[in-house]
Amino acid sequence: MSEDPRTIERWLSYLKDEADAAFLYRTLAGVEKDEARRGIYLELASVEDRHAKLWTEVLERHGRAVSAGGASPSTRARLMGWIARRFGAKHLLPRLLAEEGREVKKYIGLSKSEPAEDVRDAALVLARESGEHAGRLAQLGGGAGEPWHRTGSGGFLRNVVYGFNDGLTANFGLVAGVIGADVSAHVVLVSGVAGMIADALSMGSSGYLAAKSEREVWAHEIGLEEEELRLMPELEREELALLYEAKGIARERAQGMAREVMENPRLALDEKVREELGIGGSHASPLREGWVTGTATALGAFLPVLPFLFSTGATAIWTSFALAMSSHFLVGAARSLFTGRAFLRSGIDMFLVGLGVAAVGYVVGDFVARNL
Repeated sequence: MSEDPRTIERWLSYLKDEADAAFLYRTLAGVEKDEARRGIYLELASVEDRHAKLWTEVLERHGRAVSAGGASPSTRARLMGWIARRFGAKHLLPRLLAEEGREVKKYIGLSKSEPAEDVRDAALVLARESGEHAGRLAQLGGGAGEPWHRTGSGGFLRNVVYGFNDGLTANFGLVAGVIGADVSAHVVLVSGVAGMIADALSMGSSGYLAAKSEREVWAHEIGLEEEELRLMPELEREELALLYEAKGIARERAQGMAREVMENPRLALDEKVREELGIGGSHASPLREGWVTGTATALGAFLPVLPFLFSTGATAIWTSFALAMSSHFLVGAARSLFTGRAFLRSGIDMFLVGLGVAAVGYVVGDFVARNL
């Protein structure tokens, strides 16, 4: 029985991925000084060898012979191995964890989409074992949970700060450019207001689309979690017990709670979604996200324009400059709440960004006015 060339090539890529993983786990074992961790890496490598053998058998059953040595490590895998040997396992572990996470998603999808029954069966085995690998790697790295799920939310305050920052910087550059062109205050005002509206609409629509996409991601992750509960309930039960233990519940009690929860599929899904994915409670709607981000952007963009409503000439220009620069410093300092950087340094960095934007805008405006 033979398959079309594209399918065969896809299966060969899966074989190469498994061979790469086995090579990298052995590389980790070679640089690991802790005996217990080295043993885990070697065990994972042997499982990956079995995965590679499984794909070899699939390919042979479908008319594609594989050499006795199987797939050799790719250039990318050899480079990653060199990095691990040169700089230590910590640089390779996160990449392997992410790769195992991608494999879980990939193989769950294969278990539902492949027409060949033997491939669907193989994909189920690989999804379960890749999930186990990801869990063990997460624990070795000091974490827990399932790395193939990615959820998160920016939050109201973050949207306000970053929206305000974007509007302020973009429109300050525009206003500086128009000032550099040596036009009347009325033109500066009209240009600034137009820029404010454009920035607000752009950022507001971006906020709306980002929130809408995030909701779609949540729906996808919940669907994936539901499928995992159906395909590998034992692994999910162990993962739930681990989450309970991480909260300080005794192991036996945590395992008992996990068993009770798993008896009710709907309750199990709700619990996993809340405890593991962090999806639960109220989340901002796309419309609210768009409104908040757009409004914050408009407020930031309006500041460089504000002085031209009340004065003209040098007074308006220097007042606009002072207001925009002080705002850059303050919004940079506010960003330190999210970046973890020092308050003063973050403010100064943003101040310098604003100064650079103003200088470039002014020079460009002057150049255009003189040469066009």
